[in-house]
Amino acid sequence: MDFNDVIKNRYSCKSFSDKEVEKDKLMKVLEAGRIAPTAKNLEPQKIYVIKGEKLKLIDKATPCRYNAPLCLVVAFNKENVFTYPGGKRNSGIEDATIVATHMLLEATNQGLDSCWINFFNPDELKEILKLNSNEEILMILDLGYKNDDVKPLDNHYKRKKLEETVVFM
Repeated sequence: MDFNDVIKNRYSCKSFSDKEVEKDKLMKVLEAGRIAPTAKNLEPQKIYVIKGEKLKLIDKATPCRYNAPLCLVVAFNKENVFTYPGGKRNSGIEDATIVATHMLLEATNQGLDSCWINFFNPDELKEILKLNSNEEILMILDLGYKNDDVKPLDNHYKRKKLEETVVFM
């Protein structure tokens, strides 16, 4: 798929069919996350592939799985991040966000639908999934195929003009 088509057509799917995600497509999505750039190439990300009976764990944390047959939980190692000059920020959230975005866009490229989920308590989900204490969860990525009647929300294609969001200095 042309990259412009990917970025224009991708939307948050709110209703998934029962159709399973093919392993080759999942692996391409995961590979897109693996090759995503991270600060100093530290690669702090950890992707948890949740499917089958384990999806009940996701359902304990959020009502927003929308029947997706597969979820990717994107986390990062808080002890393996770059601390920016000044010491107030580090790259963890940014690195994990870049990884998640690469996977989300590759999912669209593979003909899959997705939804970025942040409606959950990350500490509760971390406990439910029994993650290491040094890990922080950024998001859940629902993956699958949309139900036939699903379309983007009405406001999906509404965008501010470029002049409203960009300042040339």
